[in-house]
Amino acid sequence: MSISGNGGPAQGSGNGGPAQTATGQQPQLNVLGQYIKDFSFENPNAPRSLTPTQLQPAIAIQINVSVQQLAETDYEVSLKLEGKADSSGTVLFAFDLTFAGVFRVQNMPSPQVQPVVMIECPRLLFPFAREIVATAVRNGGFPPLLLDPVDFVALYQQRMAQMQAQPAAPAAT
Repeated sequence: MSISGNGGPAQGSGNGGPAQTATGQQPQLNVLGQYIKDFSFENPNAPRSLTPTQLQPAIAIQINVSVQQLAETDYEVSLKLEGKADSSGTVLFAFDLTFAGVFRVQNMPSPQVQPVVMIECPRLLFPFAREIVATAVRNGGFPPLLLDPVDFVALYQQRMAQMQAQPAAPAAT
């Protein structure tokens, strides 16, 4: 898959056309591969947890994005989804998924690379991770868990705000 100057942070030539760099080439984002890096699903109280109840379980989900630069233009982006459902203090199921992809970013101004890698790349990975979780929960004996869409822009902004709020490490003497 290739995304070339058609939406998102990689835009903005000002004339309505695709953005281009000083070299005249359009910015590109290519998916080189995607894969399950780590996955676990637990159903610790089966078969008791599979009996129907009138109570809706409490479901807690946590999502994190991490990036590792592999080469000058290549990045591994990992989307970590952790979740747990419990009812009356009993864990019904828990999952931990790290779904990753390798992306190539070319012809993009340096200030735009980090937002693209932290927003657009997880956005491309999320539907696949969502399907893995839904299938695992269904195969665990429960109705599929359909995760709501994630606002990766807000997640990125929150992360940047946290990093700015952290005091700088004191200089070693």
